[in-house]
Formats: sequence, structure tokens, C-alpha cells
Amino acid sequence: MKKLKKLPFFTLAGVACLFPAFAFGCGGPDPNTINLSEVTHSTFYAPLYVAINNGYFEEQGLKVNLSNGGGSNVSMSALVSGSANIVLVGPETVVYTQQEGIKDQPMVFGQLTQTDGAFIVARDYEGNVEDFNLDMLKGESIIGGREGGLPAMTLQYIIEESGLTIGTNKDADEVDLIDNVEFNAIGSTFVSRKDVKYCTLFEPTATEFVNESNGEYKLIGSVSQFLTEKVPYTCFVAKSSYLKDNKEQAEKFLTAVAKGYKFLEQCVEDNQLNKAGEALLPSFNGMTKEELGIAIKAYVDINAWTANPAMTESSYDKLIDITANAGKILGNGVTYSSVVDNSIANIVNTKVIILD
Repeated sequence: MKKLKKLPFFTLAGVACLFPAFAFGCGGPDPNTINLSEVTHSTFYAPLYVAINNGYFEEQGLKVNLSNGGGSNVSMSALVSGSANIVLVGPETVVYTQQEGIKDQPMVFGQLTQTDGAFIVARDYEGNVEDFNLDMLKGESIIGGREGGLPAMTLQYIIEESGLTIGTNKDADEVDLIDNVEFNAIGSTFVSRKDVKYCTLFEPTATEFVNESNGEYKLIGSVSQFLTEKVPYTCFVAKSSYLKDNKEQAEKFLTAVAKGYKFLEQCVEDNQLNKAGEALLPSFNGMTKEELGIAIKAYVDINAWTANPAMTESSYDKLIDITANAGKILGNGVTYSSVVDNSIANIVNTKVIILD
């Protein structure tokens, strides 16, 4: 039986002190100005960037100040400290805050992605990409990110569900899952660790990483292809008091994001990925619309985004399965209804989104 461990979320309390309010601009008391911290910057969150770049937030009378937290733990600390009004994070961090007994409980009020967004990158891979399977991880090392983070926990879940054993005894075909690397340092750590065969990266980093390697690295698969059920991977979270006092703003926020999703959906239906990529250009300096279109297609292919921002209880249960498998969730009455507030998402889901 796995020994369950409680994530020491507020050993990271000091992180909030490193996340000054001025990083988000001067929002002040204006309820129509939203300070938003994202867990990382990735085309995985394309509907959000489309909403920003296409002016959908302005249409709703909102101003969004976006900042990159570089990890769910850091973004959640920004929310708890008051530096952020809304955060885009893995919902497991909301469960952690409940385990810590945080006053003014953060709540999930909208879901953006419905599966793992990481892609598996290999060093000196000589086989066919189509032939990759998890058995190839036997006796090898793979960097999965930070202990307690959803990327590392989901990777552990699919490895163990496939019947493989995680450990450091490579002679016994154990998989060495490296989970002591901060999310934003996975690529650089992989480059320096020549003894490591695999790592996981999100787009557009994965494709950029591979393209700049002169053939040393190859993108060989996705974590999502080994998941059989939907997982509420990244969600919008706000404090309970914020959702009570700013319900109108929260609804407008989700409406703008829903319009961003609708725009991408239409681009895909019309086979206009370059148009979708062009909408992301302001958010990804140095990339072309063609490159961004390819990254978007990678997420379309794995059905990354959810059309309905309301999180289902069955997907929440799968999240708990994944975190419990990693020994991170103790339970302690942390139920679906105590973590998720779908009241705003349900309203947005009934709206007819019309593109100009």
C-alpha cells in the first residue's frame, strides 16, 4: 500500500512574498480589472490567449493583467496572498488548500482543459514514433516535473497503470521517474542530464526544443494517449469571496474565454490553422503563425480543450485517483462540492457564442 503524504503547500508560503502585486500591474479596486496568474505559458491555454488578443475581454468590459507563475504552487500562493484575483492552475492545488484549512477557500469556477497537455520527448530515439509504448521506459529515466504537480502525478499514474514499476533499480526494469525538477526547468535539466532518456514538455516548448536540437531529440508521443478518461487538468480558480462579490465579472471572464474556444473551434472546422496561429502571435514572440498552427493542431488532436467550462464529478474523481495514486491526497472531507462551484460555468454554458 502506498504511504499517503500531505503536500506541505505552505512550506511554499514564502513564495507569495516573491510574487509582488506589481508583477500584475496596478489593478487597484476596479472590479473590472482582473489580475490573472497562469501556471505556465503554453498553447495548451490557447482559448485564453485568443480571448486576450482578439479583444473578447474588452468586449465584456474587462481588463486582464496576465502573469506567468511558473507552477501551480506559485500561482496559488499569489491567489492566497491577494496578488492575483484569478489563477489558471491544476485543480489539485485547490484540494491542497482545503487540506491546509485556508480561510476564504479557493474554488474552481471554470475548466479550460480536459486532459494532460504534456508530450514525451526522447533523446537519441531511433525507432518509429508510431511504435512508442510505455514498455520502452523500462530501465530508463524520465523527467516528469515537480513532486505534487499534476504533470508528474499523471505521468506516474499512466506508468503504474500500465503495470510498470517506478524505482531506481534499472536492472530490474524499473522506471526512474524524476520528480524534483521545477516545471520551467524541465528542458534545461534534460539537456544537462545526459543519463536521462526521456522528459515531458508542453507545446510550443516541445516542438521548439526538438527543432533546435539538430536531431538529438524527438517528440514521440503524448501523455494523454495513455489516459482512458477525461481529467480536469487546468481550471480557473478564485477565492470564495471574489466569486461572491464579483460574480458578474467572473461570468464575463468565462464568457470571453468561451468565445476564444469558439474561435479556435471554427478555425479547425474551416481548416484555417494559420488563422488560429495568427491570433496567438502577440502571446508568443519569435514564433510564426505556421508554427503556432502546428502547436494548436497538436492540442486539437488530443482533444485538449473542453467546450463546457463546468467540471463534472466523474472527472474530479479521476483527478483524485491520480493524486491518491501519487500519495498526495488524504481525503479529509475534500469533496467535489467543496472544491468546485459550477454556478457561473453553467450560466456561460447556456449562452450562444456568436463570432463577429
